[in-house]
Amino acid sequence: MSVIFLLVIIGVVVAGLFLGGFIWAVKSGQYDDTYTPSVRMLFEDGPAVKKDVIEEDLKQEKTTKKTDKKN
Repeated sequence: MSVIFLLVIIGVVVAGLFLGGFIWAVKSGQYDDTYTPSVRMLFEDGPAVKKDVIEEDLKQEKTTKKTDKKN
């Protein structure tokens, strides 16, 4: 019988800790924005561009500008 009382006391303490954690999360703003995370996956990120491709494009632009100035 004493084990049941011990388990009830431990259960109440654990439940109180969870309730306190929930109240802290609500007060600190954890649940303020519930819409944005649900639609974030619907928007595409920009395409990933490798550094080599960017450098190659810059070289082509420089050579194009030089040939345009000569003509």
